[in-house]
Amino acid sequence: MSTVLRVDGQRFFFYSNEGNEPPHIHVQKGEKYAKFWLAPVRVAEAIDFTNRELRCVQSLITEHLEQLREAWDEYYA
Repeated sequence: MSTVLRVDGQRFFFYSNEGNEPPHIHVQKGEKYAKFWLAPVRVAEAIDFTNRELRCVQSLITEHLEQLREAWDEYYA
């Protein structure tokens, strides 16, 4: 598991065995969890995040999209 970014208590990461899937990022904050596709940025699955929180997370992903895509591409290249 590789942590790429931490913002407002949220950890953005991916697992080492996921290179066969399209680019995506996992997000965890406490017991809350979500997975977002990166192209386009959208929710793949979510547990315990409210819709409002998911919109905020999506906004953060969009804001840091270049960094997240670079980390994905570098790790799975």
